[in-house]
Amino acid sequence: MNKPAISSNAVIVISSHVVRGSVGNRAAVFALETLGHPVWAVPTVILPWHPGHGPAKRIVPPVEQFDDLIADLERAPWLGEISGIMSGYLGNAAQASAVARLVKTIKAKNKNVLYLCDPVIGDEKGLYVPEATATAIRDDLMPLADISTPNRFELAWLAGADLPDNKAIMQAALHAGPATMLVTSAHPMLAGGTGNLLVNHALALLAEHRLVTGPTNGLGDLTSALFLARMLSGLELEQVLQRTTASVFEIMARSAKRGADELMLEADASSLSTPMAMVQMRHLTHPTKGIRA
Repeated sequence: MNKPAISSNAVIVISSHVVRGSVGNRAAVFALETLGHPVWAVPTVILPWHPGHGPAKRIVPPVEQFDDLIADLERAPWLGEISGIMSGYLGNAAQASAVARLVKTIKAKNKNVLYLCDPVIGDEKGLYVPEATATAIRDDLMPLADISTPNRFELAWLAGADLPDNKAIMQAALHAGPATMLVTSAHPMLAGGTGNLLVNHALALLAEHRLVTGPTNGLGDLTSALFLARMLSGLELEQVLQRTTASVFEIMARSAKRGADELMLEADASSLSTPMAMVQMRHLTHPTKGIRA
């Protein structure tokens, strides 16, 4: 009897793991598997819950053990299954070099593998990781990425510049390294809204929706996973942005309506694949062209 063929659309996700909640790998793995991607999940740190819920002990793999795990993955006989890699929250600065080595090894075998770097380093309050970790992500991982998904505050730190408007965001994104940049928490054009700004060498798009007060932990992880999944599906960039933004908005709004303190991905799995939420799409003037992209 013939063995079933193994799909070559697996994704490696390297990020935090929480026991309770929908952040880090818990959010990304569920989203990717719901959309049909087998996932290789690599934990960078283990926590009982998101730090936003209060202090908790964290378990970070010793540097040598994490490096050994990555080395084993580098020699895995199934690397041909991999179509995408996503990195998020790191437990310490040393993990960045190991992740970079894995990305280089996989891309050497298949240059078409997409690497998305989500530089999870901070928010409007500033860095919430040690500066050494943020620097390692900037210097070791961002240059290797095909796609990056910083929030506006993370991009400001990475660029070393204030980002008072979307023109400044686009200019910073174009110089950040990755060819495709999705910047969350962009400046909205709608009153009472928020936006995701997508920019590459030729295109600038803003996806907006109304601001919802509700659980926000895990939104970046979810956005990154959905964006990568839809990029791997071959959709046009505008569709990738629209569907990703609609899914995240819809899930957050539904979780808020229930009064949940975490995103309820299991209850809203249909929103991952077929979101119904309305998103305002805008073509912005590309900063390098002086015309509407």
